[in-house]
Amino acid sequence: MSNRDGVDTTPEGRKRRPTRRSRPNSGANGRPAPDAKGAPAPDAAGASAPDATGGPAPGKLVAGSARRPPGPGRPGEPPAPGRSPTTSRLGKLRSGSGSGSGAPRFARPLTPAAVLGWTALSAVVPGAAHLRAGRRRTGLALVGVYAVLLLAALAYGLSIAGDLANASILVDDSNMVLVVVLASVLALGWFAVVVTSYVVLGPNRLPQQGQVLTGIVVGVLCVAVMSPFALTANYVVTLRDAVGSIFKSTPEPGQPQVTHDAENPWGDKERVNFLLIGGDAAGNRTGVRTDSMNVASVDLKTGATVLFSLPRNMQHVRFPASSPLHKQFPNGFMAELPNGGLLNEVWQYANDNPQLMGAKNQGPRALMDAIGFTLGLKIDYYMLMNMYGFADLVDAIGGLKIRVEQDVKWGGLYGTAGTIKAGYRKLSGEEALWYGRSRVGSDDFSRMSRQRCVIGAFAQQATPTVILSRFEKIAGAAKRLAQTNIPRPLVQPLVELAVKVKDARITSLQFVPPEFYSGRPDWAKIRTATRKAISDSLRPARRAQTANVSASPSVTGSTPARPRTATPTQTPTRNTQKAGAQSLDDLCGL
Repeated sequence: MSNRDGVDTTPEGRKRRPTRRSRPNSGANGRPAPDAKGAPAPDAAGASAPDATGGPAPGKLVAGSARRPPGPGRPGEPPAPGRSPTTSRLGKLRSGSGSGSGAPRFARPLTPAAVLGWTALSAVVPGAAHLRAGRRRTGLALVGVYAVLLLAALAYGLSIAGDLANASILVDDSNMVLVVVLASVLALGWFAVVVTSYVVLGPNRLPQQGQVLTGIVVGVLCVAVMSPFALTANYVVTLRDAVGSIFKSTPEPGQPQVTHDAENPWGDKERVNFLLIGGDAAGNRTGVRTDSMNVASVDLKTGATVLFSLPRNMQHVRFPASSPLHKQFPNGFMAELPNGGLLNEVWQYANDNPQLMGAKNQGPRALMDAIGFTLGLKIDYYMLMNMYGFADLVDAIGGLKIRVEQDVKWGGLYGTAGTIKAGYRKLSGEEALWYGRSRVGSDDFSRMSRQRCVIGAFAQQATPTVILSRFEKIAGAAKRLAQTNIPRPLVQPLVELAVKVKDARITSLQFVPPEFYSGRPDWAKIRTATRKAISDSLRPARRAQTANVSASPSVTGSTPARPRTATPTQTPTRNTQKAGAQSLDDLCGL
């Protein structure tokens, strides 16, 4: 109700408080009334009333946006004719203004040189190309895996470098197979990394000529990154083949099967004795003549080695009671022949008479029995090296450096084939062979001294670096020249022992005149000298008291005897008697 002044009041006479502020041209709901064209009238602030969708009317400005011109694609505004909201969003993604992870984009197109550069970098650091292409997760994962592999390889390499004996695990058959498998997997993995790195960089964006060029270069790069792994696998396969050819898994006929403990491969032995044989088998000769016979007695703890050299013309050797030839020759090998029964005939005699030995091919056993009984040692293993195969082995390591004291003629009785000149020489395989075999102007005992120097030079100069750099040639030559009864399970312990020997003292004793007479040997004296040489080898190294090499040493410590009157007395390696012993380095100039 209203009072006289037209003021709206309540029934109690109080002034009614307005519930809503009235606006000009407002409708029943308080909104501005539409104009004649049906559009909402602007309010006091100049903003148009919302349309049926709740947004401002088309063509009108809202408060605070006077400077922004109207346009499609903004919230609350209808899209431009012919464009849907989905099309607008896809356009933003394609233009790179969105936050989505769509196709990789570049600041500018990559050139062929850039594609090749990033691909090559990925071959060295996998994941680099993926990071450049915006594939961060994949790139970081590849970099992480590569870093772990690199650190693991570095740690393993340092462990082997610190102790070369650890490298012997590589000759284990299961480890060799594992290395081949790993090398193959890594080769395929690196190939896949290079290819995916190239693809992720988008080579299809390049001109056709650039695509062809980069494709060819990346193909060559794939071959290059796979080559080291293929070479490693090839080396290991070659090594496995050579080890399998030389060292047999089953014992020779007539030899018992021996079980080897991996934790204690040599049993309870303190020393192990190897018989090293140089076989003189030629096309014009039937059978094998063992013209070079040396026993290497190795201390398993220190690697200290004594090399015993026996002349090929040592007569009437004896056999132990356990040997089948003991009954046949109770007084010595062919003792009934005054000028026969030489040591280098034992091998072939046993092979020619299997009815006496109880089996075929028992030459190695007969010779091991004879030499072991002569020295008072038990010969554990033997290795036969063909003389002409040895020449191939010397060539495989690049030759031997030896001090030649006097000219050595070789070939026939008068040395018409050639001459090895005096001085420090690097001998080829043929020259090294004839340096150790020639008897032109010398004798068997001088030849034994030269053979010992050849063995020492080979042991010193066949370093791991040389072996690795010429591995395939060495493995091929070894397969052709070696025959042994060393079982395959002992190959890894044998490599470990060889590392010890290389760093230890090698001492030597020759059983040659005038101290030891080959025609009628003093067996007791030989055994006494053998025991003393082994005992002396275990003493601390002292210049005047080492048991090292002399050309014809006297282990009894007697005064030097006069040189033999028979000519020649001086040869390229001196054959004079000396008080005390000399090292192999001093004697042979190694």
